[in-house]
Amino acid sequence: MQVAPLVARSGRDDAPDTREETAVTTTSYRVLVVDDSSLIRRLLLKILQLDPEVVVVGQASDGHEALAVAEQVAPDLVVLDIEMPVMDGIEALEHLKRRYPSLPVIMFSTLTARGATATLDALTKGADDYVTKPSNTGSFAQTAEHVLAELTPRIKALVDRSRTRPMSPVLAPTTPLSSLTAPARQRPPSRTSFRPRVAVVAVSTGGPDALQTLVPLLPSSLPVPVLVTQHMPPLFTGLLADRLDGQAGIRVREGYDGAQPGPGEVWLAPGGFHMLLRADDDGRVVLALDDGPPVQSCKPAANPMFASAVDLFDRQVIGVVLTGMGIDGLDGARRVQQAGGMVICQDEASSVVWGMPGAVHKAGLAEEVLPLEDIATTIGRVASASPARPLTVRTPPARVGP
Repeated sequence: MQVAPLVARSGRDDAPDTREETAVTTTSYRVLVVDDSSLIRRLLLKILQLDPEVVVVGQASDGHEALAVAEQVAPDLVVLDIEMPVMDGIEALEHLKRRYPSLPVIMFSTLTARGATATLDALTKGADDYVTKPSNTGSFAQTAEHVLAELTPRIKALVDRSRTRPMSPVLAPTTPLSSLTAPARQRPPSRTSFRPRVAVVAVSTGGPDALQTLVPLLPSSLPVPVLVTQHMPPLFTGLLADRLDGQAGIRVREGYDGAQPGPGEVWLAPGGFHMLLRADDDGRVVLALDDGPPVQSCKPAANPMFASAVDLFDRQVIGVVLTGMGIDGLDGARRVQQAGGMVICQDEASSVVWGMPGAVHKAGLAEEVLPLEDIATTIGRVASASPARPLTVRTPPARVGP
């Protein structure tokens, strides 16, 4: 077996071990690339080296080789293909996580039903995130744009998280340092008369695993619907909804135009569309899919969903922001908080990446900052006094135009 412990940043596709040519610093992000396609490996090497902070320290063409290379080069993160000979990505992932529990792994999967299913399997087995392979690898410019926008930020976020998470008892603060930066928040309104009509949830990196914890904990008698925007492409969201539906005591479905959310139901925004709430001419509140441009580089995005809920129900909204990279959900949480609704965000310790919930917390918008396991209980408790009936509004909003 030929092991590729290090790839020089010299521009050659199959450079030998020239360790002195690779400037690895303490701030570098050391990446191991595993894919059976030499084309994909070459593309990733060329694109990732465009970022001076990212260093590809090794390559492997199958899972078995990846284990040997990982032991030799000690990467900060592994980018792992799924379908490979000798040992596939799922089996390699299980071995990697047993040997190196804190080593972040990003699955690099195809945008197919088979690839989506395998990716969801990987996420349940410990993968930290995934990125879909670009559909047009013949265009270097398009491939580079996709990798730099989707893969590189995830590499940095996950490695940064893995570096800060393990702390010695002596150095670990009793209060997270991030909580000290949050501005003082006005005392939340009394919740004794709070009757939410809907809960809206924003989630991204680490979301599938988080939802598989959260959704089954929601009470089957929940009197309000829960709408979820998980940053995922088409195919993935439908498969995730089906998985959650099979694990939960309440109904989970992928959203579609005209669906009327009911009590004790979870609706997942479909990949490629923003999912909104709209009132029809009879005052029934239904889902509406919006094919508009990305918001905060996300489609689906949570901010439009949060805003549409506030437009219809004002203060009667619970806004939840879970683990994720970026700031989607921040503007939406602000709308919920300003209307008098309740904002909950996941705490840093239980988040894979504390970007989205951290932004909400640091803006002083969160009424509750909770471990993931406590969020479902809180939603159920707060919504317990709400009427269990289909969503309606008394006066449908006036329509503009002909």
